[in-house]
Amino acid sequence: MIKVDYKGIILEKRWKMDFESNGVLNPGCILVDGITYMFYRAVNKNNISTIACCHLKKGKVIFRCEKPIIVPEFEYEKKGVEDPRITFLDGKYYLLYTAYDGKNATVAMATSTDLVHFKKEGVVIPKISYDEAEDIFRVKTKLNPRYKLFERVYKSINGDNILLWEKDVTLFPQKINGQIAMLHRILPGIQLITFDEWKDLNIDYWKKYLAELDQHIVLDPVSGFESAYVGAGCVPIETGAGWLLIYHSVEIKNKKKVYRASAALLDKQDPRKVLKRLPYPLFEPKENWEREGMVDNVVFPTGAVVENDILYIYYGAADLRIGLVTISLSELLELLKNEG
Repeated sequence: MIKVDYKGIILEKRWKMDFESNGVLNPGCILVDGITYMFYRAVNKNNISTIACCHLKKGKVIFRCEKPIIVPEFEYEKKGVEDPRITFLDGKYYLLYTAYDGKNATVAMATSTDLVHFKKEGVVIPKISYDEAEDIFRVKTKLNPRYKLFERVYKSINGDNILLWEKDVTLFPQKINGQIAMLHRILPGIQLITFDEWKDLNIDYWKKYLAELDQHIVLDPVSGFESAYVGAGCVPIETGAGWLLIYHSVEIKNKKKVYRASAALLDKQDPRKVLKRLPYPLFEPKENWEREGMVDNVVFPTGAVVENDILYIYYGAADLRIGLVTISLSELLELLKNEG
Protein backbone atom coordinates (compact mmCIF):
# COMPACT_ATOMS: atom_id res chain seq x y z
CA MET A 1 0.00 0.00 0.00
CA ILE A 2 1.03 3.60 -0.57
CA LYS A 3 1.21 6.41 1.94
CA VAL A 4 -1.65 8.85 1.36
CA ASP A 5 -1.07 12.08 3.28
CA TYR A 6 -4.43 13.52 4.30
CA LYS A 7 -4.24 17.32 4.45
CA GLY A 8 -7.82 17.77 5.58
CA ILE A 9 -10.34 20.41 4.55
CA ILE A 10 -8.94 23.00 2.14
CA LEU A 11 -12.08 24.99 1.38
CA GLU A 12 -15.44 25.40 3.09
CA LYS A 13 -18.52 27.45 2.32
CA ARG A 14 -18.69 31.07 3.44
CA TRP A 15 -22.04 31.75 5.09
CA LYS A 16 -21.98 35.44 4.19
CA MET A 17 -21.41 34.74 0.49
CA ASP A 18 -24.84 33.81 -0.84
CA PHE A 19 -23.45 32.16 -4.00
CA GLU A 20 -21.67 29.51 -1.91
CA SER A 21 -23.70 29.49 1.31
CA ASN A 22 -24.84 25.90 0.70
CA GLY A 23 -21.49 24.28 -0.08
CA VAL A 24 -18.30 24.19 -2.15
CA LEU A 25 -17.14 21.06 -3.97
CA ASN A 26 -15.64 19.27 -6.98
CA PRO A 27 -12.90 21.63 -8.17
CA GLY A 28 -10.88 21.64 -11.37
CA CYS A 29 -7.24 22.67 -10.87
CA ILE A 30 -4.28 23.75 -12.96
CA LEU A 31 -0.74 24.69 -11.92
CA VAL A 32 0.68 27.85 -13.53
CA ASP A 33 4.00 29.41 -12.41
CA GLY A 34 3.85 27.81 -8.98
CA ILE A 35 0.23 28.81 -8.32
CA THR A 36 -2.65 26.34 -8.39
CA TYR A 37 -5.73 27.93 -9.90
CA MET A 38 -8.76 26.17 -8.45
CA PHE A 39 -12.14 26.52 -10.13
CA TYR A 40 -14.76 25.12 -7.80
CA ARG A 41 -18.48 24.50 -7.76
CA ALA A 42 -20.28 26.86 -5.39
CA VAL A 43 -23.88 26.12 -4.36
CA ASN A 44 -26.29 28.79 -3.13
CA LYS A 45 -29.26 28.47 -0.77
CA ASN A 46 -31.56 27.69 -3.72
CA ASN A 47 -29.31 24.76 -4.69
CA ILE A 48 -28.16 26.45 -7.91
CA SER A 49 -24.45 26.15 -8.68
CA THR A 50 -21.99 28.64 -10.09
CA ILE A 51 -18.23 28.32 -10.66
CA ALA A 52 -15.87 30.37 -8.48
CA CYS A 53 -12.09 30.60 -8.22
CA CYS A 54 -9.34 30.61 -5.64
CA HIS A 55 -5.53 30.40 -5.79
CA LEU A 56 -3.36 28.05 -3.75
CA LYS A 57 0.33 27.59 -3.11
CA LYS A 58 1.36 24.10 -2.04
CA GLY A 59 -2.18 23.35 -0.89
CA LYS A 60 -2.73 26.61 1.02
CA VAL A 61 -5.29 29.19 -0.12
CA ILE A 62 -3.68 32.57 -0.87
CA PHE A 63 -6.56 34.24 -2.73
CA ARG A 64 -10.31 33.67 -3.01
CA CYS A 65 -12.79 35.45 -5.25
CA GLU A 66 -15.69 37.45 -3.89
CA LYS A 67 -18.09 36.46 -6.67
CA PRO A 68 -18.46 33.63 -9.22
CA ILE A 69 -16.66 33.76 -12.55
CA ILE A 70 -19.16 31.58 -14.44
CA VAL A 71 -22.90 31.71 -13.78
CA PRO A 72 -26.01 30.26 -15.45
CA GLU A 73 -27.01 32.38 -18.45
CA PHE A 74 -28.64 30.09 -20.98
CA GLU A 75 -31.60 27.72 -20.93
CA TYR A 76 -29.41 24.60 -20.99
CA GLU A 77 -27.68 25.65 -17.74
CA LYS A 78 -30.42 27.57 -15.96
CA LYS A 79 -30.33 25.35 -12.86
CA GLY A 80 -26.58 25.26 -12.46
CA VAL A 81 -23.05 25.17 -13.85
CA GLU A 82 -21.25 22.38 -12.05
CA ASP A 83 -18.09 20.29 -11.56
CA PRO A 84 -15.50 22.12 -13.70
CA ARG A 85 -12.31 20.57 -15.10
CA ILE A 86 -9.66 22.77 -16.68
CA THR A 87 -6.93 22.00 -19.23
CA PHE A 88 -4.31 24.03 -21.10
CA LEU A 89 -4.05 22.96 -24.74
CA ASP A 90 -2.44 24.70 -27.72
CA GLY A 91 -2.18 28.09 -26.06
CA LYS A 92 -5.67 28.22 -24.57
CA TYR A 93 -7.37 27.20 -21.34
CA TYR A 94 -10.44 25.00 -21.72
CA LEU A 95 -12.90 24.77 -18.85
CA LEU A 96 -15.44 21.98 -19.25
CA TYR A 97 -18.42 21.86 -16.91
CA THR A 98 -21.74 20.12 -16.38
CA ALA A 99 -24.68 22.25 -17.51
CA TYR A 100 -27.93 21.41 -15.73
CA ASP A 101 -31.35 22.71 -16.79
CA GLY A 102 -33.33 21.07 -13.99
CA LYS A 103 -33.92 17.88 -15.95
CA ASN A 104 -31.00 17.21 -18.28
CA ALA A 105 -27.28 17.13 -17.53
CA THR A 106 -24.99 17.86 -20.44
CA VAL A 107 -21.47 19.26 -20.82
CA ALA A 108 -20.54 22.78 -21.92
CA MET A 109 -17.25 24.59 -22.42
CA ALA A 110 -15.73 28.01 -21.70
CA THR A 111 -12.31 29.17 -22.90
CA SER A 112 -9.77 31.69 -21.63
CA THR A 113 -6.31 33.01 -22.36
CA ASP A 114 -5.68 34.50 -18.90
CA LEU A 115 -7.68 32.37 -16.40
CA VAL A 116 -9.65 35.51 -15.50
CA HIS A 117 -11.96 36.17 -18.44
CA PHE A 118 -13.89 33.23 -19.89
CA LYS A 119 -15.91 32.97 -23.08
CA LYS A 120 -18.71 30.43 -23.18
CA GLU A 121 -18.52 28.19 -26.26
CA GLY A 122 -21.75 26.25 -25.71
CA VAL A 123 -22.61 22.57 -25.32
CA VAL A 124 -20.00 20.10 -26.61
CA ILE A 125 -21.92 16.87 -25.96
CA PRO A 126 -24.82 15.84 -28.24
CA LYS A 127 -28.37 16.81 -27.40
CA ILE A 128 -29.69 13.37 -28.26
CA SER A 129 -32.34 11.53 -26.28
CA TYR A 130 -31.21 8.63 -24.12
CA ASP A 131 -33.80 6.54 -25.93
CA GLU A 132 -32.36 7.26 -29.37
CA ALA A 133 -28.77 6.89 -28.19
CA GLU A 134 -29.47 3.55 -26.54
CA ASP A 135 -31.26 2.32 -29.64
CA ILE A 136 -28.06 3.01 -31.58
CA PHE A 137 -25.56 1.30 -29.28
CA ARG A 138 -27.92 -1.55 -28.37
CA VAL A 139 -28.26 -2.62 -32.00
CA LYS A 140 -24.76 -1.87 -33.25
CA THR A 141 -22.44 -2.73 -30.36
CA LYS A 142 -21.57 -5.42 -27.85
CA LEU A 143 -21.70 -3.76 -24.45
CA ASN A 144 -22.10 -4.66 -20.82
CA PRO A 145 -25.89 -5.07 -20.33
CA ARG A 146 -25.81 -2.34 -17.69
CA TYR A 147 -25.44 0.28 -20.42
CA LYS A 148 -29.07 -0.50 -21.22
CA LEU A 149 -30.01 -0.55 -17.55
CA PHE A 150 -29.03 3.08 -16.99
CA GLU A 151 -31.18 4.23 -19.89
CA ARG A 152 -34.18 2.61 -18.19
CA VAL A 153 -33.24 4.16 -14.85
CA TYR A 154 -33.03 7.73 -16.16
CA LYS A 155 -36.18 7.38 -18.26
CA SER A 156 -38.08 6.14 -15.22
CA ILE A 157 -36.98 9.19 -13.24
CA ASN A 158 -37.14 11.95 -15.85
CA GLY A 159 -39.39 10.67 -18.63
CA ASP A 160 -38.94 9.27 -22.12
CA ASN A 161 -37.51 12.48 -23.56
CA ILE A 162 -34.56 12.66 -21.14
CA LEU A 163 -31.30 13.47 -22.96
CA LEU A 164 -28.26 11.21 -22.83
CA TRP A 165 -26.96 11.78 -19.29
CA GLU A 166 -23.42 13.16 -19.64
CA LYS A 167 -20.95 14.23 -16.97
CA ASP A 168 -17.29 13.93 -16.04
CA VAL A 169 -15.70 15.17 -19.27
CA THR A 170 -11.96 15.79 -19.07
CA LEU A 171 -9.74 17.09 -21.85
CA PHE A 172 -6.21 15.70 -22.35
CA PRO A 173 -3.52 18.42 -22.10
CA GLN A 174 -2.02 17.46 -25.44
CA LYS A 175 -3.27 15.98 -28.68
CA ILE A 176 -3.18 12.22 -29.17
CA ASN A 177 -1.91 11.23 -32.61
CA GLY A 178 -2.70 14.74 -33.81
CA GLN A 179 -6.27 14.76 -32.49
CA ILE A 180 -8.03 16.43 -29.57
CA ALA A 181 -8.87 13.76 -26.99
CA MET A 182 -11.44 13.76 -24.18
CA LEU A 183 -12.65 11.27 -21.63
CA HIS A 184 -16.39 11.25 -20.94
CA ARG A 185 -18.95 9.04 -19.25
CA ILE A 186 -21.90 7.16 -20.58
CA LEU A 187 -22.89 5.08 -17.58
CA PRO A 188 -21.53 2.81 -16.28
CA GLY A 189 -18.11 3.33 -17.91
CA ILE A 190 -15.53 5.84 -19.13
CA GLN A 191 -15.06 6.34 -22.86
CA LEU A 192 -12.60 8.20 -25.12
CA ILE A 193 -13.56 10.74 -27.81
CA THR A 194 -11.02 11.90 -30.42
CA PHE A 195 -11.61 14.49 -33.14
CA ASP A 196 -9.76 17.03 -35.30
CA GLU A 197 -11.66 20.24 -34.54
CA TRP A 198 -14.40 21.26 -32.11
CA LYS A 199 -16.74 21.96 -34.99
CA ASP A 200 -16.58 18.25 -35.86
CA LEU A 201 -18.74 17.42 -32.84
CA ASN A 202 -22.04 17.52 -34.71
CA ILE A 203 -24.93 15.08 -34.47
CA ASP A 204 -23.65 12.95 -37.36
CA TYR A 205 -20.32 12.51 -35.57
CA TRP A 206 -22.06 11.43 -32.38
CA LYS A 207 -24.39 8.95 -34.08
CA LYS A 208 -21.39 7.28 -35.73
CA TYR A 209 -19.52 7.33 -32.41
CA LEU A 210 -22.43 5.75 -30.52
CA ALA A 211 -22.70 3.04 -33.17
CA GLU A 212 -19.09 2.10 -32.30
CA LEU A 213 -19.27 2.81 -28.56
CA ASP A 214 -17.81 -0.55 -27.56
CA GLN A 215 -14.60 0.38 -29.42
CA HIS A 216 -14.13 3.54 -27.37
CA ILE A 217 -14.44 2.21 -23.81
CA VAL A 218 -11.50 2.94 -21.54
CA LEU A 219 -12.78 1.61 -18.21
CA ASP A 220 -15.86 -0.35 -17.24
CA PRO A 221 -16.64 -1.39 -13.65
CA VAL A 222 -14.71 -4.49 -12.60
CA SER A 223 -13.99 -4.73 -8.87
CA GLY A 224 -16.45 -4.66 -6.00
CA PHE A 225 -15.50 -1.15 -4.88
CA GLU A 226 -16.50 0.17 -8.33
CA SER A 227 -19.28 -2.27 -9.07
CA ALA A 228 -21.98 0.37 -9.68
CA TYR A 229 -20.10 2.65 -12.10
CA VAL A 230 -16.95 4.68 -12.69
CA GLY A 231 -16.36 8.20 -13.99
CA ALA A 232 -13.40 10.27 -15.16
CA GLY A 233 -12.12 12.47 -12.37
CA CYS A 234 -9.00 14.59 -12.77
CA VAL A 235 -7.45 15.73 -16.04
CA PRO A 236 -5.06 12.93 -17.15
CA ILE A 237 -1.44 13.51 -16.11
CA GLU A 238 1.35 12.66 -18.54
CA THR A 239 4.14 10.52 -17.05
CA GLY A 240 6.99 8.50 -18.51
CA ALA A 241 4.96 5.35 -17.87
CA GLY A 242 1.74 6.57 -19.51
CA TRP A 243 -1.26 8.76 -18.73
CA LEU A 244 -2.12 8.68 -15.03
CA LEU A 245 -5.87 8.84 -14.49
CA ILE A 246 -7.34 9.54 -11.07
CA TYR A 247 -11.02 8.63 -11.34
CA HIS A 248 -13.99 8.02 -9.09
CA SER A 249 -15.54 4.63 -8.44
CA VAL A 250 -18.94 3.91 -6.95
CA GLU A 251 -20.23 0.94 -5.00
CA ILE A 252 -23.72 0.46 -3.60
CA LYS A 253 -23.65 -0.84 -0.02
CA ASN A 254 -26.82 -1.27 2.02
CA LYS A 255 -28.72 0.54 -0.75
CA LYS A 256 -26.46 3.61 -0.45
CA LYS A 257 -23.68 4.79 -2.76
CA VAL A 258 -20.07 5.01 -1.63
CA TYR A 259 -17.74 7.16 -3.78
CA ARG A 260 -14.01 6.43 -3.71
CA ALA A 261 -10.90 7.64 -5.54
CA SER A 262 -9.13 5.17 -7.83
CA ALA A 263 -6.11 5.14 -10.15
CA ALA A 264 -5.22 3.71 -13.56
CA LEU A 265 -2.42 4.07 -16.10
CA LEU A 266 -3.35 4.48 -19.76
CA ASP A 267 -1.25 4.00 -22.89
CA LYS A 268 0.26 7.24 -24.23
CA GLN A 269 -0.60 6.62 -27.87
CA ASP A 270 -3.97 4.94 -27.33
CA PRO A 271 -5.54 5.81 -23.94
CA ARG A 272 -8.22 3.17 -24.55
CA LYS A 273 -5.52 0.65 -23.61
CA VAL A 274 -5.34 0.30 -19.84
CA LEU A 275 -1.78 -0.61 -18.85
CA LYS A 276 -2.38 -0.86 -15.11
CA ARG A 277 -5.29 -0.37 -12.75
CA LEU A 278 -5.27 -0.53 -8.97
CA PRO A 279 -7.39 -3.44 -7.71
CA TYR A 280 -8.41 -1.39 -4.66
CA PRO A 281 -9.26 2.27 -4.01
CA LEU A 282 -6.54 4.87 -3.71
CA PHE A 283 -8.45 6.50 -0.87
CA GLU A 284 -12.03 6.53 0.43
CA PRO A 285 -14.34 8.35 2.87
CA LYS A 286 -13.06 7.94 6.40
CA GLU A 287 -13.44 11.28 8.19
CA ASN A 288 -16.82 12.45 9.49
CA TRP A 289 -16.82 15.37 7.02
CA GLU A 290 -16.34 12.89 4.16
CA ARG A 291 -18.97 10.47 5.43
CA GLU A 292 -21.69 12.97 6.37
CA GLY A 293 -22.86 15.96 4.33
CA MET A 294 -25.21 16.89 1.51
CA VAL A 295 -24.46 13.44 0.06
CA ASP A 296 -22.93 10.95 2.48
CA ASN A 297 -19.85 8.79 1.86
CA VAL A 298 -18.29 10.78 -0.96
CA VAL A 299 -14.72 11.52 -1.97
CA PHE A 300 -14.91 12.80 -5.54
CA PRO A 301 -11.51 13.60 -7.08
CA THR A 302 -11.66 16.25 -9.82
CA GLY A 303 -8.46 18.31 -9.59
CA ALA A 304 -4.84 17.16 -9.59
CA VAL A 305 -1.49 18.90 -10.04
CA VAL A 306 2.11 17.68 -9.71
CA GLU A 307 4.89 19.68 -8.12
CA ASN A 308 8.34 18.24 -7.28
CA ASP A 309 7.08 14.64 -7.44
CA ILE A 310 4.18 15.44 -5.11
CA LEU A 311 0.76 14.68 -6.53
CA TYR A 312 -1.88 16.99 -5.05
CA ILE A 313 -5.39 15.56 -5.40
CA TYR A 314 -8.26 17.92 -4.61
CA TYR A 315 -11.68 16.38 -4.11
CA GLY A 316 -15.26 17.09 -3.17
CA ALA A 317 -16.12 15.68 0.26
CA ALA A 318 -19.74 14.70 0.95
CA ASP A 319 -20.84 17.35 -1.60
CA LEU A 320 -20.16 20.04 0.98
CA ARG A 321 -16.42 20.75 1.28
CA ILE A 322 -13.15 20.41 -0.61
CA GLY A 323 -10.39 18.20 0.74
CA LEU A 324 -6.78 17.47 -0.26
CA VAL A 325 -4.52 14.45 -0.18
CA THR A 326 -0.92 14.29 -1.36
CA ILE A 327 0.93 11.26 -2.68
CA SER A 328 4.40 10.67 -4.07
CA LEU A 329 3.92 10.43 -7.85
CA SER A 330 6.88 8.10 -8.31
CA GLU A 331 5.63 5.80 -5.55
CA LEU A 332 2.16 5.71 -7.08
CA LEU A 333 3.58 4.76 -10.49
CA GLU A 334 5.67 2.04 -8.84
CA LEU A 335 2.58 0.78 -7.02
CA LEU A 336 0.62 0.62 -10.29
CA LYS A 337 3.53 -1.19 -11.92
CA ASN A 338 3.71 -3.84 -9.19
CA GLU A 339 0.06 -4.27 -8.17
CA GLY A 340 -2.00 -2.98 -11.08
